[in-house]
Amino acid sequence: MKSYFTSESVTKGHPDKVADQISDAILDSLLAQDPYSRCAAETTVEKEKCHVMGEVTTKAKVDYKEIIRKTIRSIGYTDPSLGFSDQSEISVTLHTQSPDIAMGVDNEGAGDQGLMFGYATNETEALMPLSLMLSRALTNKLTELRETKQNDWMEPDGKSQVTLLYENGVPCAVDTVVVSIQHKKEIELEDLRREVMEKVIKETVPSCLLTPETKYFINPTGRFVLGGPAADTGLTGRKIIVDTYGGHAHHGGGAFSGKDSTKVDRSASYAARNIAATIVKSGLYKKAEVQLSYAIGVKDPVSIHVDTFGEEKISEEKLIEWIRKEWDLSPKGIIETFSLRSPIFLSTAQSGHFGHSEFSWEKIDEKKVENLLSIS
Repeated sequence: MKSYFTSESVTKGHPDKVADQISDAILDSLLAQDPYSRCAAETTVEKEKCHVMGEVTTKAKVDYKEIIRKTIRSIGYTDPSLGFSDQSEISVTLHTQSPDIAMGVDNEGAGDQGLMFGYATNETEALMPLSLMLSRALTNKLTELRETKQNDWMEPDGKSQVTLLYENGVPCAVDTVVVSIQHKKEIELEDLRREVMEKVIKETVPSCLLTPETKYFINPTGRFVLGGPAADTGLTGRKIIVDTYGGHAHHGGGAFSGKDSTKVDRSASYAARNIAATIVKSGLYKKAEVQLSYAIGVKDPVSIHVDTFGEEKISEEKLIEWIRKEWDLSPKGIIETFSLRSPIFLSTAQSGHFGHSEFSWEKIDEKKVENLLSIS
């Protein structure tokens, strides 16, 4: 049986990713001075303007505007003629966390109610969906070429999309590749398309997945000179599918960037990913999805659900019993297990929160795997 699935990714210079990076850069700057900082920073960017709002409770002393300008600069927006740059107008309206919310967090409970999902699949070594990893590799390659100055026509904004052909649930070929990259007006469209094909697509997508039937759409509108926040308003938390599993899994709805880890939107999603990855790493299942749900001010999850997509090798009841025994899923427990009071979050906002081996929640505890196998 044939089926198709599509995932997309965006570059660091996409307006929504700009907003995510600014929010997480602020969080990191607070955690660097005060690991117990509480932060929920929301950023919006538009033509020649950036505004940050939200709640911060901290002992840290930081220059928010300088952090914002430094982040914008590092992304590549340094030319005011682009309509957005490190010289754009910046406003900041941050205030302290609501005492009603703080009361629950002070008692080591969750910072909010909500449901969070973690997912893993054996499609790739990173235990991530292949369509997402390919689309992410394309946007990473675009950024690499621009930042290393291997060409002089690329600008920061860009997107990619990959459609995979599946046969009997197994990815076997790339059906469609879409790449859109902001560019200087001087480059001819034919030259742009040729360079993207040769230097990006062919250098990134394994040739064994490309077929004579593969379709390519490179800057399909023909022009992408005006881009970034000057073309589209960006907002923190609007790329939650890009940030997670490319549409292959459920999503609880809560975004990650700008939130410290007392917010289970972020921390419990990382824990759920670690659990799902451990299940798949065991070799018992091809893929797994874990749901955790919380009530504000309550330490432990109020429910756990595990979906192994029809492979019923261990009952869900036994899987949940194993999860509760192996992981401390209180906010404090998750934070301590994965060292989430460290300033590590800017990099998560740049190229996805999962599938990167350097993140603590991506590391699998082999002892947990052994304990799972022992009950199979």
